[in-house]
Amino acid sequence: MSSDNSFSALHLAYALYLAVSIGMTIWVARELSSTGETFLIRCFGQDQELARSTNRLLVIGFYLMNLGFICYRLGFWVPGEMSLVADIGSRIGVTLLVLGAMHFFNMVMIARMGRTVGGWLAEQQAELQAASDTVLPPPLPRR
Repeated sequence: MSSDNSFSALHLAYALYLAVSIGMTIWVARELSSTGETFLIRCFGQDQELARSTNRLLVIGFYLMNLGFICYRLGFWVPGEMSLVADIGSRIGVTLLVLGAMHFFNMVMIARMGRTVGGWLAEQQAELQAASDTVLPPPLPRR
């Protein structure tokens, strides 16, 4: 009888961990995506197409990394009946720390890319401005 109870508790613990962790991952990804788009547009010199594309790629990477981590951690966890709440809370806490670390990593990479793209765009605009300022000689008459 106790093996049935531990089996049920084990499945309950896994289900709670997965539900909360996956739910938090989805919520964080959506929030970062929706609020981060404006930031990306500014980082990429008002290039909305590049910003949206980058935003989608970041969200995909975010999902893959975090969901992979969540699932990977299940293989090394056998929750105890006496400390079920503590075990689940600890697992979710580490997952949230990883979500935060992924967000920080993404922000650092975006800031680096934004500076690079911003510098490149400034160079391109300066070259276009210099080319438009160049006085061309009048065309030769046709014979």
